[in-house]
Amino acid sequence: MSETSRFDREFVRAALSLAGKGEVDHFLFISDQLIPPEDLKGKPAKGKLIYAVTSDVLAHELIGRKYRALVIPAYDYSRTERVKVALVSAISQASFKDGELVLCVTGRVGRPPDTLMQMRIGGSLDDRMAIEGVKLGEHFNSQVVDALIQLALQIGQEGFEGHPIGTIIALGDHNSVLEKSRQITINPFQGLSEAERNVLDPKIREAIKNFSVLDGAFVIREDGVVLAAGRYLSSADESVRIPLGLGARHAAAAGITSATDCIALVVSQTSGAVRLFKNGNIVLELHQTARRI
Repeated sequence: MSETSRFDREFVRAALSLAGKGEVDHFLFISDQLIPPEDLKGKPAKGKLIYAVTSDVLAHELIGRKYRALVIPAYDYSRTERVKVALVSAISQASFKDGELVLCVTGRVGRPPDTLMQMRIGGSLDDRMAIEGVKLGEHFNSQVVDALIQLALQIGQEGFEGHPIGTIIALGDHNSVLEKSRQITINPFQGLSEAERNVLDPKIREAIKNFSVLDGAFVIREDGVVLAAGRYLSSADESVRIPLGLGARHAAAAGITSATDCIALVVSQTSGAVRLFKNGNIVLELHQTARRI
């Protein structure tokens, strides 16, 4: 065993020791490099462990071995962004509760974990990301929200045929959103049955990625049914302010979420960053470290 790998294993063992303390409620291990079973044997941290991995196959294997596991995108985000994405996914699945302390271990994709962070649910990870901000209300389907966040991250990373693209996805309060918007291009989802246009279906998420090249926004019902693409969000509220440097998509998202009870995800064409708006404000912000395009 090399000196580096020996140190890496000692680092994880030290994290396990901390995770076993009574103050810690959950141990979120964000890596595809799993903890050796012998290091978990008899450790209090084992019952608190949640894996965040980048492979569906690996997640199913872990679940089959009676571990808790969730899947996050495989992109090479910064360590802080990987923690954000994993926490959002866990909160969307109701894995954490207000006030609980989560010990997070992470690193860069394909490398051993090298970073330890503690998070109090209901606190903030940084100035632009309040964890409680992603608790959007009981009328939103947590699986739908999580699926759309992961989809937005993919759009920001991959673009379309080698070109960066941006888009808006409005979720919820669909009647009001449709009233305050108008169709500016052919709606590719018109005429399909509801069962054929739900974002929980991977084929529909792939279709949304392709149709993101269209001008305008997607309008999606709370349960994940896609109602329209190519909608111009005409709601404007001069009292809504967005940070300097953000453009028309962000202004439209701030306006429509201020005027209705929907939430809106915006993918920045310039940077690939994903921002979630609610009540005219940014409540979640995820940045890419590198894009595939």
